[in-house]
Amino acid sequence: MDNKQLKMFLALADSLHFAQASEQCHVSPSTLSRNIQALEQQLDVVLFDRDNRTVSLTREGDLFVAYAKSSLAQWDVFKGSLENTSNELCGELSIYCSVTASHSFLHEILARYRQQFPKVEIKLRTGDVVQSLPRVHNEQEELAIAAKPDQLPPNMAFQTIGVSPLVFIAPVERCEVQALVDSGQYRWSELPLIVPESGLARKRLDQWFKRKNVRPKIYSEVAGNEAIVSMVSLGFGVGLVPKIVLDNSPLKDSIQIMEVSPALKPFEVVICCLKKKLKTPLISSLWDVAKEGIDN
Repeated sequence: MDNKQLKMFLALADSLHFAQASEQCHVSPSTLSRNIQALEQQLDVVLFDRDNRTVSLTREGDLFVAYAKSSLAQWDVFKGSLENTSNELCGELSIYCSVTASHSFLHEILARYRQQFPKVEIKLRTGDVVQSLPRVHNEQEELAIAAKPDQLPPNMAFQTIGVSPLVFIAPVERCEVQALVDSGQYRWSELPLIVPESGLARKRLDQWFKRKNVRPKIYSEVAGNEAIVSMVSLGFGVGLVPKIVLDNSPLKDSIQIMEVSPALKPFEVVICCLKKKLKTPLISSLWDVAKEGIDN
């Protein structure tokens, strides 16, 4: 077995979807399937239970996930030790963040990083910011941009790269919701709310209403801040998002910020990784570049 096969296996173990995993690995589904079958033949076990509709890890497949991650990590460490002697860093870094973070914070970091380390390949996945910490914790990604949690996991390292206020937003276009907002009296028991399904923003929102002794009217629970902005712009309700999301949204002109008191505690935006991986050359190189941006 080789590293490409291990990466294909981990991509399928993560997505449990042949089309998604093959796209991620830049191979055809048939090539992915052949490589998985080759692994199973070498190991003489079945790694995945699969039929026409579903894919799932077997017990042996679940055990092999740990081996594959460990093997690839050791390979990166070994390559890093060789690269230290040549002073030319190369390899692959996996990063997870929201779409907004990729446009703002990460774009600036990677622009500087590419100048210093042009041979390092960046594998970027985007999605709901709520998944940032779990994906790093589960070693699905090496680094992530996230909102700094109130309670820090002891096995993870965090570096602040920015701050974003949490703001209530409402539609600009005339509609029933806009009329309620423009009255200046926010009757939260009547205002339909578009809220995050989970995560730090939802936690702070619930705490805010609890301090006000208000039972809000929840219209919809949504995964992803960008989706909240979209639904608010269409007049479905008012929402809560980090201001950086609104600033980078193509819909920002159709949104207004609501003035509330007291203001919610802002997001501290961080880059994070597992502490045990912080000393590997690839991760430490990006970590240092991110820190340089803050120091400057």
